Amino acid sequence: MKERLESLKIEALEQLKDVADAGQLNDLRVKYLGKKGALTEILRGMGALSAEERPVIGQVANEVRSAIEEVIERHQVAFQNKETEQRLAAEKVDVTLPGRPLRQGSVHPLNKVIQDIEDIFIGLGYRIAEGPEVETDYYNFEALNLPKNHPARDMQDSFYITEDILMRTQTSPVQVRTMEAMKGEVPVKVICPGKVYRRDDDDATHSFQFNQIEGLVIGKGIRMSDLKGTLLQFTREMFGPNTQIRLRPSFFPFTEPSAEVDVTCVKCGGSGCRMCKHTGWLEILGCGMVHPRVLEMGGYDPEEYTGFAFGMGVERIAILKYGIDDIRHFYSNDLRFLQQFARN
Repeated sequence: MKERLESLKIEALEQLKDVADAGQLNDLRVKYLGKKGALTEILRGMGALSAEERPVIGQVANEVRSAIEEVIERHQVAFQNKETEQRLAAEKVDVTLPGRPLRQGSVHPLNKVIQDIEDIFIGLGYRIAEGPEVETDYYNFEALNLPKNHPARDMQDSFYITEDILMRTQTSPVQVRTMEAMKGEVPVKVICPGKVYRRDDDDATHSFQFNQIEGLVIGKGIRMSDLKGTLLQFTREMFGPNTQIRLRPSFFPFTEPSAEVDVTCVKCGGSGCRMCKHTGWLEILGCGMVHPRVLEMGGYDPEEYTGFAFGMGVERIAILKYGIDDIRHFYSNDLRFLQQFARN
């Protein structure tokens, strides 16, 4: 058997000496080293050998296998290098060709409006506070003076996950969480941006998901005039220095007194047009003095501290600022629409 192995080695190396390509090399590998190859065929006879002969023949078989594998591997490397050289020669790159321009994106108009609003209020000394979009009933309603079964809850048709967990309908819960985190310390000056969810049908002016920014200020001696001055400064920086505002009495469970805020029409400047229905005014947000009950549930003594709060829809501000006629444009991912704002 030893002679057969040595003969096989000589034959295999002679055959491999003149191998021409990778295909022929693979055929020879299978012929001599495969599961049904010549070396395997010889080794099947080892069962007939004595215990003394087996390790000797096993060592010879391993030497034969190693010698053949070494030659095969050397040829494989040579064939791979030759193939790489041929491919590089055939795939020349013309470095004089102009580059392919990359399409450059831009900030989404909603994100731009959010950034503008944040910059305005940060300049007024506010900080940004954020909270979870999946909220508890307590933070979303009860801590805001909206106990269970309160009729004012009907104003916000909600997405409930369980009886006590829902997708938040407003960013007001962040105000409550901020008050709890402050543990009665003042001043509190935050704005709370984020997505909110309500079961509205999608149309030109409504969406089941939209962006909201709310603000909260708490301290000693905070008055309605402070709220009005803050909103006047905000609207003039957002819509222009000649913007005027007016406050109309309204109702919100978490503020008292409450008001809706209008600005002079961004299109006609207050003279009256179709956009403002010839009134000269456009509604932009709601506001009011923080209800004593909300202060108390947030850990503040309403006899010692007062505060104001406001809330606005980002889409509403963007629609007025850019003259957009349909809220659905913001979410359609139409590049023709989005590219209008690339230079703004």
